[in-house]
Amino acid sequence: MSRVLIVDDEEPVRALLASTLRFAGHEVVEAGDGIAALACLEPGAPGRDPDLVVLDVMMPGLDGFELLSVVRRRGVELPVLFVTARGAVEDRVRGLRAGADDYVVKPFSVAEVTARVEALLRRAGTTTTDETLRLADLVLDPVAHRVTRGGEPVELSPTEYRLLEHLLRNAGRVLSKSQLLEHVWGYGFGGTNVVERFVSNLRRKVDADRPPLIHTVRGFGYTARVPE
Repeated sequence: MSRVLIVDDEEPVRALLASTLRFAGHEVVEAGDGIAALACLEPGAPGRDPDLVVLDVMMPGLDGFELLSVVRRRGVELPVLFVTARGAVEDRVRGLRAGADDYVVKPFSVAEVTARVEALLRRAGTTTTDETLRLADLVLDPVAHRVTRGGEPVELSPTEYRLLEHLLRNAGRVLSKSQLLEHVWGYGFGGTNVVERFVSNLRRKVDADRPPLIHTVRGFGYTARVPE
């Protein structure tokens, strides 16, 4: 598991990124400003030293450009991805010249941020090898974003894919609608009929004419397991 440090003074943005990257299988550490981030980057910081930093630019006190300059002067060479509203060409150039490895402009796609994080980790050699998820004859390859059942491809929308991946990563556990909302949609309340609709769609595509792997536990939620 790779550890990602998210540095952003906007709590909703930080929470969205954290939820997204945790869902993708990463451990996440959060910092609300540059000073807190530096504490996480101290050598031997207990449970904090990250493999990659996701960094905002506009923060009070020490901004992202200044923080990155300090980090690089200290000889810290871990990958850095800027995710910021500062999208002008001169800002991107400044960030890359300061030592950033990549640059994403807000508003961002969580899928794009996840893909860029994983690409940087692969380049740095810190990702794990085979993360393929299997349940009976259902196989999900999170690297190729490919799903098969009995060797046959299963075509899913991005949301259906994220829902199935979360169910498989927690196979055998019962997940409530609010838990699924938080991890798949990024919020933990309301809209439970959305979960019901997507679970129904997922069953139609994954379990069609086959032993069911996605089950409802009435009054509690949903689970992925091999039928008894």
